[in-house]
Amino acid sequence: MTIPTQLTLLRLSLTFLIVGFLFMPGWLAKVVAFVTFLIASFTDWLDGYLARRWQQKTALGILLDPIADKILVLSVLFVFVLLNLAPLWMVVVIAIREILITGIRLWAATRAVVLPADREGKLKMVFQVLTILVLFLQLIIQQAVGLASMTTVLTVLGQLSLICLSVSMILTLVSGIRFIGSLAVRLGEAKSFNSSVDKSDPSR
Repeated sequence: MTIPTQLTLLRLSLTFLIVGFLFMPGWLAKVVAFVTFLIASFTDWLDGYLARRWQQKTALGILLDPIADKILVLSVLFVFVLLNLAPLWMVVVIAIREILITGIRLWAATRAVVLPADREGKLKMVFQVLTILVLFLQLIIQQAVGLASMTTVLTVLGQLSLICLSVSMILTLVSGIRFIGSLAVRLGEAKSFNSSVDKSDPSR
């Protein structure tokens, strides 16, 4: 197993730690969760960089990387929903798209078609991470200082997180539509290739 793939699996493991610390009482636990999330997000950039730098791109890595991202982001977003910091319906829309695309990815992989994340998908991930970072700051300030002391700051952070989440939702839907379009093209190319092989091989 390549180092980039190991980093992807590490990101999955860190997700459980983040969720666990978020449910622990006290603002210090939230800070630990925040730092752990930063590390997990860094591995998302690092595994891609190392895979390109060391030429270690593999079908397994291309498949696992976006799945690990989805598990990380959705797990944390749903915790923020439970903490009344994010609207449930927005997170559900994002989750439905992510689960649907993941299922399609796995189905396509059984047909030897593996598609890496496109530009919109990567930009979507950036806004999702940005949303989570803002929500973390809102939560930490709320628990460390209190609602009464930082009302203005918390209001601004709440509005900013809502804007980021809205952009994330739109990009999530757009990238999902583009992914399905790209997949349809690839499947069509694969079908045409298999048909041409069958016709050129008299033994078939």
